[in-house]
Amino acid sequence: MESYVERPPLPALAGAVRTVWVQRTGATAYVQRNLPTGGVEIHLPIGGRPQLIGPLTGPEIEVVPPRTTIVGVRFLPGTPPPLPTALDDLVDQRVDLADLWGGSVDELVDRTARATTPEQALDLLEAHLVRLLRRAAGPDPLVGAAVGALMPWRRVGIDALAGRLALSPSQLRRRCLHTVGVPPKVLQRTLRFQGFLALAQAGAVASGRRGADGAAGLAIDTGYADQAHLSRECLRLTGLTPRGLLGGGMDRCACGHEHAASYRPFLATRRRVPLRA
Repeated sequence: MESYVERPPLPALAGAVRTVWVQRTGATAYVQRNLPTGGVEIHLPIGGRPQLIGPLTGPEIEVVPPRTTIVGVRFLPGTPPPLPTALDDLVDQRVDLADLWGGSVDELVDRTARATTPEQALDLLEAHLVRLLRRAAGPDPLVGAAVGALMPWRRVGIDALAGRLALSPSQLRRRCLHTVGVPPKVLQRTLRFQGFLALAQAGAVASGRRGADGAAGLAIDTGYADQAHLSRECLRLTGLTPRGLLGGGMDRCACGHEHAASYRPFLATRRRVPLRA
């Protein structure tokens, strides 16, 4: 039986990593729909070759073989692991991690393959990332400030944001392309949709503005003009309608996975998230 469990990262990774996870498939292959998150991911199949999933601008469909265990790391926007190339070179790509990190990946693969449990393999991957990040230069602070300002609860224009950061719009775009992989406006749209999913999966109650409730109310609370606006963006980013993605429910995706750890950083930037009784 397929299963997916995620948790917050080690404290030493909390400034760069959104969540870490373990996925197991059962006797049959599993079709996984990877969605844009604003960040990159590392997928390490136990006994297989680890891959980096570059910044996504649309859904990536992956068929995970039967009886496969994958440990993964999902990074926050603007805080990728050390890489030899700008992130705009990796948009919508899946790259063998050895092509980016070289021989150190072979040692990581060997150590995780000898782990006695998937959780231990994930611990080894996290420890490897801690060592790499300690030796690397820190993230671009202006891009970090831009990411914070572009969170869905904060309505800001791109030109106004550039001015607040003492950058020209073209400078902000260039720095975002290098560190995030996509322009600021694309990142803003991605984060807005992630904010909607965070509210939906937290069981948040719509504020009731404009008399809207349910998905329509959450769409407005997240910054969409109306439910039709949300539906168009959902289809563009996921290939599914909101109902198709959420399975008709408002507390988890149709696949049945629980993503509380992944959405906690989003909810932490919002002052108040009223939950259903």
